[in-house]
Amino acid sequence: MSALTEAVFQGAAPEEIERIPLPAEYTAAYVREEDEGIFSGLTDKDVRKSLHLGPVPMPDLAPDEVVVAVMASSINYNTVWSAMFEPVPTFRFLRQFARQGGWATRHDRPYQVVGSDGAGVVVRVGSGVRHWRAGDHVVVSPAHVDDQEAATHADGMMGDEQRAWGFETNFGGLAEYAVVRATQLIPKPAHLTWEEAACSPLCAGTAYRMLVGERGARMKQGDVVLVWGAAGGLGGYAVQFVRNGGGIPVGIVGSERKAAALRALGCEVVINRAEFGLTDGAAADSGRSMESARTLGRIIRERAGRDPDIVFEHTGRATFGTSVFVVRRGGTVVTCGSSTGYEHTFDNRYLWMRLKRVIGSHVANLQEQWDANRLIELGHVVPTLSALYPLTDVAEAARVVQTNRHIGKIGVLCMAPEPGLGVTAPGTRARIGEDRLGPLRGFGPGTGEE
Repeated sequence: MSALTEAVFQGAAPEEIERIPLPAEYTAAYVREEDEGIFSGLTDKDVRKSLHLGPVPMPDLAPDEVVVAVMASSINYNTVWSAMFEPVPTFRFLRQFARQGGWATRHDRPYQVVGSDGAGVVVRVGSGVRHWRAGDHVVVSPAHVDDQEAATHADGMMGDEQRAWGFETNFGGLAEYAVVRATQLIPKPAHLTWEEAACSPLCAGTAYRMLVGERGARMKQGDVVLVWGAAGGLGGYAVQFVRNGGGIPVGIVGSERKAAALRALGCEVVINRAEFGLTDGAAADSGRSMESARTLGRIIRERAGRDPDIVFEHTGRATFGTSVFVVRRGGTVVTCGSSTGYEHTFDNRYLWMRLKRVIGSHVANLQEQWDANRLIELGHVVPTLSALYPLTDVAEAARVVQTNRHIGKIGVLCMAPEPGLGVTAPGTRARIGEDRLGPLRGFGPGTGEE
């Protein structure tokens, strides 16, 4: 164990941590520019072939940045995209960022350290950082924004230079250390372990903005909310925000195992896709797709009492037309992704003649992240961690997400030597309860694609 690592684990004073030099290099999960063509002509773009683990150089620190010793991280689908080099190779993002000049040029390297979640300890702060010190326990927002853009001050997600950290930038969270802007930092919920805290920022913040924030669907008490992929990373937080806000979540899943996990999160209305026959083939066949949409609408009315006020969308091509159809007159479809395809087909009559709305949403600004984090600190929203891998097995963890065998979030231990560390408010943890904090424990990766 290095002197810096030991100081972090012993809770050394800020001055002591800052006196210890940063390592010249650190272990990280990364993709290589030279591998961009390795999946050419292949159907199965297995990320275990492109996601590497090894030493990378420690970058210099900009005045508005901090170095975080990453105790734990988690797998998001954007890491799968990076490792498949889709929809475009992320090195294109790095080159574009570097054109700004100055500190941005550091990001354009022939490798990219990936990962858009992280929980850990600040070990170094830049000369312009005012509100954080070495030794602070933090989680990291994935929204990498430019605070010198005017649009950022209205909404951090509206600036032209907003990027997803660890996907459109370098030096991400699936590593022993990460470099982040001070405007990405959020206090770690003191009652959570490192791995529990690390699985929330990206998915919880995204779901909060989509449903609760003033720029999203602005859910009200009593709203019926249809949640696609409800047992996944995003869906698991969406269900909780709906329940916490007095709404009625209607969760869509693809297996009975995922249905059981969803009920463990407190979702009472659970629908298996097999009940209404929606498959990728049906989505491509407009007649069959409309038939399945009508069946889904009938099921929702039978079980929830009426058509959904809001549809929580992130699956895209396979479901978007159905979402536009089933949401009530005047209702809202809010979307943050398209994991099954970006080109959507839907019957526009159901949008314009029934006065429905479609809202695009992306990650969350810092205030929304802090607001979502407050609900986690109170125990009103809990982590959706279901499985945990060591950093040495990060490629296998990413493969689980790539093949949709996961439930909730897949965590990765980085510098933390074992699970269960990082709790500094045991009384709060005891009050909330272990069972409440781990609703998806025991729902590890499935044995086949679902």
